[in-house]
Amino acid sequence: MSSPSLRSSHRPARLWAAALGVVFAATLVACGGGGGSETPSSVTPPPAATGSYTSGAISGFGSIIVNGVRFDDSGAQVFDDDGNRRGSDDLKLGAHVEIEASRIDRSGGSGTASVIRYGSEIVGPVTSVSASGFSLLGQTVEVTSTTVFDDSLAGGLAALTTGLVVEIHAQWDAARSVYVASRIEDKLNATSYKLRGTVANLDTTARTFNIGGAVLNYGTATTVPTTLANGAWVRVNLQTTASNGQWLVSNFGNESRSRGDHSEAEVKGIITAWTSATQFSVDGLAVDASKASFREGTAGVVLGARVEVEGAIVNGVMVATKVHLEDQSSRGRGEDYELHGTVSALNTTAKTFSLRGLTVSYSTTTTWKDGSESQLANGSRVEVKGDLSSDGATLTASRIEFE
Repeated sequence: MSSPSLRSSHRPARLWAAALGVVFAATLVACGGGGGSETPSSVTPPPAATGSYTSGAISGFGSIIVNGVRFDDSGAQVFDDDGNRRGSDDLKLGAHVEIEASRIDRSGGSGTASVIRYGSEIVGPVTSVSASGFSLLGQTVEVTSTTVFDDSLAGGLAALTTGLVVEIHAQWDAARSVYVASRIEDKLNATSYKLRGTVANLDTTARTFNIGGAVLNYGTATTVPTTLANGAWVRVNLQTTASNGQWLVSNFGNESRSRGDHSEAEVKGIITAWTSATQFSVDGLAVDASKASFREGTAGVVLGARVEVEGAIVNGVMVATKVHLEDQSSRGRGEDYELHGTVSALNTTAKTFSLRGLTVSYSTTTTWKDGSESQLANGSRVEVKGDLSSDGATLTASRIEFE
């Protein structure tokens, strides 16, 4: 996505990526995500990049909270990864976003978003389910304690069955060859499937290649990128029926992007390409950390590590000032989430309701503000704070405030 990631005036914005090599003083190839529930409006060229740049998963709303910063999105333009205009209601908890904003007030943890882009990595039918995740379209998806399940998938991982079509918001872990899901929702009415990944076994005569365990045939694709090659990261839209064990490519998404300069930037994600502890890539963004401070040292800065990087974007490269390793053991349980919105599907017997695509349980709520449980009704506007349940399908509210 971006203006840090503008593509061209007529096909803007692509998001999340995984570059397979880092070549500094050169442009990295990257990939992105998409999705959304509403019918998109026509493609509108996004404005040029200004101010700050932030990327990460949405952890709350009020307006939108990413990497601990609360962004006012009331005046923001929202785009999917095809450059289609969307509404703020298309932004969901756990979705990965890129945000262009005014300068961030670090002391207050706030900023004003001008452009928000979001997207998913995979849309397709589940082929198998395990205790730690599932597979689809020849790819392995890992479910963690921070994976959010849409309220249409009550029960979390247990709700997934073979053949169910789902949309996966995720980051690519190149070290383990898995997609680490941050959000999963059903896509029952999908008219096409989607896959992002690395090209392998390209056969230009047969017009086939592999992404993970999937064989893709691009013989009838409407356009074929000139950059198609082994090792390239691509996005493909697929027909929903395979033929002779091959998925048929309808078209390729435009995965190239160039980033505008930003005086401040913060990204949180997985190291997807690595040359050294000072030269690596986070979700496709090249990072030069040669002058950065490392709070936990450099030993853990390796392929597949989760990091938070601060700095500035200059000529498409993030010049880091700080690199922080995320502690896996501290992620998930105990991490607060915050939602603002309108109550729907209220069930006073089960003590649950739906809010922004997530089931909220108030059976153990300890604090009510500016109202009481008896005043809760469909249409009520509330702010909810709490933690995800162990299955990722419910936000267990510790505090509900009426707005």
